[in-house]
Amino acid sequence: MDDDRPLFFHVMAYADAADGDVINMVSGDPDWEPPTALREGLREFADAPVDDYQYPPSEGDTALRETIAARHDVPVERVVVTNGAGEANHLAMACGLDAHAGSEVILADPVYPYYANRAEMLDAEVRYVPADDDGRLDPVAVRDAASADTALIVTCSPNNPTGAVYGEEIKRELTAIAEETDALYVSDEVYAAFDYTGRFHTALDFESSNVAVTSSFSKAMATTGLRVGYGILPKHLIDPVRTRHMLTNVAVTAPGQHAVLKALRETPEDYYAETRALLRDRIDAFCAALDAAEAEYTRPEGAFYVLARFDGFPGTLENVKRLIDEAGVAGMPGDAFGSAREDWLRFALVTPRATEAADRLADYFA
Repeated sequence: MDDDRPLFFHVMAYADAADGDVINMVSGDPDWEPPTALREGLREFADAPVDDYQYPPSEGDTALRETIAARHDVPVERVVVTNGAGEANHLAMACGLDAHAGSEVILADPVYPYYANRAEMLDAEVRYVPADDDGRLDPVAVRDAASADTALIVTCSPNNPTGAVYGEEIKRELTAIAEETDALYVSDEVYAAFDYTGRFHTALDFESSNVAVTSSFSKAMATTGLRVGYGILPKHLIDPVRTRHMLTNVAVTAPGQHAVLKALRETPEDYYAETRALLRDRIDAFCAALDAAEAEYTRPEGAFYVLARFDGFPGTLENVKRLIDEAGVAGMPGDAFGSAREDWLRFALVTPRATEAADRLADYFA
């Protein structure tokens, strides 16, 4: 490859350049409508006075921070609004490494690759703990891996790429391990709106000074382009995170914060329930087609990704390109997410053509 950008970019570029019709299931960009109130909020801001177009508070719009804090039942001082969950996660990892002893980051395998990329960029050592067959992280295995060298434990639930949902017991144990090793547990909860089990649990409930939670509105409100996320931080990280955020980004877009605040206040729960119902239907259809293709797969409990393995067809980049050229379906190679599922492929069900893609895969592997 000519550059070191994440593999997502290379696969999407290959799919875009391919001959014929290709169904893109590479990236997790929602295809459904954002909340009506969010669009209205953007229109409102267009007519705002010129003062509103200037720098908002660096830590985030006050009313938005207060609303986030109330929803999570935390003091508003702990909330920092960021440029998406990505920045929040990066800030928590960077400042956590500075504040806690050790230089090791514990990650699940398979893992969303940006966590590993961030750890590498921050000169941290990565220790991978394989997820179980259901895609969950076993706290016993994490405890065995953790040591005085552990500075961070980073997880995502509902999980990308496995779709696993971590319940109360798992997160309670991960919090305890972080406390015992004086590490920071960074819980990325960006897919919290997409829990199909009712088992999702936030790490904030344990009221630990060793827990930071990162999230955003990108997925839940189908607005990945607005870049409005947030971190909820323990007391000792609030000032370092605010400072690094200010020096890096100054502030988050004022129109985006205004629109998200309006959407938070006015969007009914039915909006999120309807989205979950839509995705459940897609999961059902996609998994049925995988059954027809005699594939091994992990049925997601949350989020909107499916990992699948086809016999005799390992999930390499070469085979991803074959699927694009010969089946017209673009997914991600399993080795992009670590070594535990390197023979698998990951598909994002954020396209209205998900069922059609499943049929194409079933036909291709028949």
